[in-house]
Amino acid sequence: MHTRKRRLFFINLGILIFAFQFCFAQTSIRELLSFPDPNNLCGSPATGRLAWVFNQKGLHNIFISEDGGVSYRQLTHYANDDGQVIDGLQFSPDGQWLLYFRGGDPGGNWSTEEPVDPNSSPRKTSFDLCSIHLTDGIENVLYNGSSDDQPAISPDSKNVAFVKDGHVLIMPLDNSEKAHPLFFARGKSNSLAWSPDGKKLVFVSSRRSHSFIGVFTDSLTPIKWIDPAYSRDVSPRWSPDSKSVVFVRLSGVGGAPDSIIERHPVPWEIRVAQIDEGKSTIIWESPHTLNGSVPTTDGRFNLHWAANNSIVFLSTVDNWPHLYSVPASGGKPLLLTPGNFMTEFIKLSPDGKQLAFGANSGNDELDIDRRHIGIVSVDKADMKMITQGEGLEVKPVYFGNDKIALISSTPYRPILPAVYTGSPNQFRLIGDDLLSSHYNNKEIVKPRQIIFKAPDGTIIHGQLFEKPGGAPKKPAVVAIHGGPMRQMLLGWNYSGYYAAHYAVNQKLADMGFVVLSVNYRRGIGYGNEFHQPANAGSRGLSEYQDILAAGKWLASQPNVDPEKIGLYGGSYGGYLTACGLGKNSDVFAAGVDISGVHDYMPSEKYTTKFEHAPDAALADTVAWNSSPVSFVDSWTSPVLLINSDDDRNVEFDQTMNLLNRLKRKNVYFESLLLPDDTHDWLRFENYVKIYEATIDFLNRKLKEKK
Repeated sequence: MHTRKRRLFFINLGILIFAFQFCFAQTSIRELLSFPDPNNLCGSPATGRLAWVFNQKGLHNIFISEDGGVSYRQLTHYANDDGQVIDGLQFSPDGQWLLYFRGGDPGGNWSTEEPVDPNSSPRKTSFDLCSIHLTDGIENVLYNGSSDDQPAISPDSKNVAFVKDGHVLIMPLDNSEKAHPLFFARGKSNSLAWSPDGKKLVFVSSRRSHSFIGVFTDSLTPIKWIDPAYSRDVSPRWSPDSKSVVFVRLSGVGGAPDSIIERHPVPWEIRVAQIDEGKSTIIWESPHTLNGSVPTTDGRFNLHWAANNSIVFLSTVDNWPHLYSVPASGGKPLLLTPGNFMTEFIKLSPDGKQLAFGANSGNDELDIDRRHIGIVSVDKADMKMITQGEGLEVKPVYFGNDKIALISSTPYRPILPAVYTGSPNQFRLIGDDLLSSHYNNKEIVKPRQIIFKAPDGTIIHGQLFEKPGGAPKKPAVVAIHGGPMRQMLLGWNYSGYYAAHYAVNQKLADMGFVVLSVNYRRGIGYGNEFHQPANAGSRGLSEYQDILAAGKWLASQPNVDPEKIGLYGGSYGGYLTACGLGKNSDVFAAGVDISGVHDYMPSEKYTTKFEHAPDAALADTVAWNSSPVSFVDSWTSPVLLINSDDDRNVEFDQTMNLLNRLKRKNVYFESLLLPDDTHDWLRFENYVKIYEATIDFLNRKLKEKK
């Protein structure tokens, strides 16, 4: 062979071998999704124990650590990917019992307590309330059937009260007696809480247009109604001495229909009542402004009766979800967490003197797109962030007055339980031995913060995923989270559902795509006015500007092929994906719409028998023009539609409606239907199937697009 030809032959052979090795060295989406997703982290101050649930490839089991995370062990041994999740995990006050639910759909908007069967088992599944005694390991199925609310374990750790069909039942934790009614009250009971001395139970009695705070003492004593009024009273919390309660009062339901498109303040007030007197007094009242309205972030009011007779709560009155403190006797509220950041996952320390919380705050300007842990006294504005760095720390729990556990991740490592050891970046990780070698800084792309403007000038944040090298002009994808009350971050998300999105973005980047994950308005992390914008959703779809701006930003990049930009998203992200394909097939060449909303028609719920909202006709027009079903005439780009038919967040018919309209208009679509699974896909194998299909479709329709 000629020398030059021989040299070219071996060069080309080397390139082919390298390409072959690279192809087979790539991490699959199945591998990227195989992290041991932790949830339900809880602590026992009485014993120093920690417990949590690991979801390992669809196997949901409880784990426990009794030495501050130095070691851990598995408590339950469920061995099938059958979609039966564990939720509501809590310790008894003495730390000797764990209580939990198994089954149902805890992420659903309705029928959450109804059994699920994503495995399509021929035997009917159940929804169970269970307990485990930690000394002998004995597990009990306490109650088989639905429960409407979080159970309340008595202070002596002997009994558990829970709600069934709106009525309160009680039974021993050791299953020595069957459940029986604790008391009867009209309406539907919820929000159960034992008094610290264990002698009374406070609850909310919901009665459609109004609700009362009730106190049950015993079978011979009439229920005490706390200052009953034409209002909705919610969120009762006991004083440490068991003599008083603090609660939130909202306006009752009713009145003439008001405008639909215009946004209205939802005011609320905090009241304190002594049980013996029954009358309540206002100690704080929200201003009648949009920012002063009921908070809609995690925990809503986050109301606590803390030490030193301090009442702590969360409000967005200054545009940010912040913590405040006010004396139980009333007075000027003290802002505990000043600054342009949000607080969430708020926990009160066992001694009631301190609050721990997650916040997108720190000593780095990029921290607005991260999470760290902060602490603050309940009656002093002495906040400090106890974690820092490029990682994410969320969901703090106390397992002692000064012992905090949390959920930790980094741009490279998925979420794991961890124990804070006292230094800003020092954690004792729990379960890192369960992570595969695929999660490391060689194979994982570190996303970088991108900031751009929507057409109306709104500042939008995103995270860009891109591997160096590759084609000079790459295909690109806009990734759209659901919720919409979410924030995608500069690392593995603390929610398993959105950690899966992060994994998909990593896989697409690994395949040569440029991926831009967009934090569009209606999400959290950038203030209440960003979270509750004007003319959003069915009121005018203002947030779509942010999705279109993301697509155009990608198209303007020199390394992106503007003819090969797609998008994908689930739930509200599916809705915005469909909007993008219907309104701007000229920008978005293909998309994957997972469990999206497609038809908004709101006016019926604002109508009485003879009255209609003053802008009902206009609201219907605006809602129609904000719905993907109205964009089918201009829809030309191919789409993959994915849904499960036991969806309890978005009606399955929403996808059926869109699919049939696309079919009649000869729009190219593919579809994937998962029988019997839910909105959040409770089986791991369904997760893999959905995201393999998503990646394959985007690869075929964008990379291979002529």
